[in-house]
Amino acid sequence: MSIISTKYLLLDAQKKGYAVPAFNIHNAETIQAILEVCYEMQSPVILAGTPGTFKHIALEEIYALCSAYSISYGIPLALHLDHHESLDDIRRKVNAGVRSAMIDGSHFPFEENVKLVKSVVDFCHAKDCSVEAELGRLGGVEDDMSVDAESAFLTDPQEAKQFVERTGVDSLAVAIGTAHGLYTKTPKIDFQRLGEIREVVDIPLVLHGASDVPDEYVRRTIELGVCKVNVATELKIAFADAVKAWFAENPQGNDPRYYMRVGMDAMKEVVRSKINVCGSANKLMATCELS
Repeated sequence: MSIISTKYLLLDAQKKGYAVPAFNIHNAETIQAILEVCYEMQSPVILAGTPGTFKHIALEEIYALCSAYSISYGIPLALHLDHHESLDDIRRKVNAGVRSAMIDGSHFPFEENVKLVKSVVDFCHAKDCSVEAELGRLGGVEDDMSVDAESAFLTDPQEAKQFVERTGVDSLAVAIGTAHGLYTKTPKIDFQRLGEIREVVDIPLVLHGASDVPDEYVRRTIELGVCKVNVATELKIAFADAVKAWFAENPQGNDPRYYMRVGMDAMKEVVRSKINVCGSANKLMATCELS
């Protein structure tokens, strides 16, 4: 087994009408928890790390962990650079073996975004690395980046068509009403906009900010062309809340082998739920053949 490009995973998902879950990772325990469930449910998976993750644990260490677990569980997995903003940073990590990168130029004007993404695509494609980009901008907090409601804007379908044609990007993250983090009220998802984007863009679409979005909404986005669903906040909250509860019951506890497992088990329940929503259970064999 190996670290693979998301291209193989997303094309199979697009062909068969499901989505590949992309779970954000933070340490060895979160990687292990996710892969235990993916093995159990035979689901393909994308493990996503933000720049903050790679500050916490060196890329080389995360890559080694993912490679070892891929062999142990017999799962080809994609290690994905989530919300990276620098070509130099992506270049270094791709040269180290990563085969999936998101270049986030959504904070730039359209032409600057196109220029940045095209430069990343040109480099990455020569390395068999797939590239995701974002057009439109999600609100909320992701890693150390915060986008207020006034700065967020939705993806324009015709701009999306032009963007994909000019950059050659492999997948497109669209802004259709979701946001990073949890919601204070049920989000208003612009399904019509998503359908219009799907009509003019033929590459896999990506849903960011899927934590806390009602399951039926996520399923509807998949029906309309979303092939990758990003989940981060719900995983962290489940893990943290379980550990807090354990310490409340065991105030003298100090052994991470016990409280980490409690956090992992809580996180695994979220992973199971998201795999079911994405419809990716029992799709692993097909992606093994593609890889």
